[in-house]
Amino acid sequence: MNRREAIERTAMILGYAISAPALAGIMSGCKTSPTLNYKPVFFNEAQAALIGDIAEIILPKTTTPGAKDAGVPQFIDTLVSETYSQEDEDKFLASLKGFNDASVKSHDSEFNDLSDEKKKEFVKAQHDLAFNQPVEGGSGNWWDSGSKQEKPFVLQVKELTLLGFFTSEPGATQVLQYSQVPGPFKGCVPLSEVGKTWAT
Repeated sequence: MNRREAIERTAMILGYAISAPALAGIMSGCKTSPTLNYKPVFFNEAQAALIGDIAEIILPKTTTPGAKDAGVPQFIDTLVSETYSQEDEDKFLASLKGFNDASVKSHDSEFNDLSDEKKKEFVKAQHDLAFNQPVEGGSGNWWDSGSKQEKPFVLQVKELTLLGFFTSEPGATQVLQYSQVPGPFKGCVPLSEVGKTWAT
């Protein structure tokens, strides 16, 4: 599967168009590393831990790799630092702070200090809230055609998580159907296996 196919599939999973900063990062060739322990480049350690926990809640490890197994937190850190404009970086950090402030407001605790169960509950609540958020100055929801409203933070992270995961080696080979290109060369195949001969 090539990068364009991965983006198309991720957009279908998300149910809406992928944002310009995320798309630019993928098309510029930002790679996912399977390394779990990494030194953040853009985020500080607390921010990186927050992003990593949200990503793992969105795509937890089951019988297939989770977001952290696929190196998604490092992917997000690298993508934001290398491909986002200064304006987009500032907006992302402001949204991250808003997400953490919402945790303090509802649980009297920063997101990183919540129990695993409380983290899951909070992310789900923020996700549900995001999908019911109305468009400013209009009717309908933020994803409606023509809306210029910023995507809620939890959905920004969800988008980046899915992009990072499904363009990673574990995501592409162990979760999606994978057909290596170029495939193996078979110089002599019995006609019974092919079914038809090639046209000349």
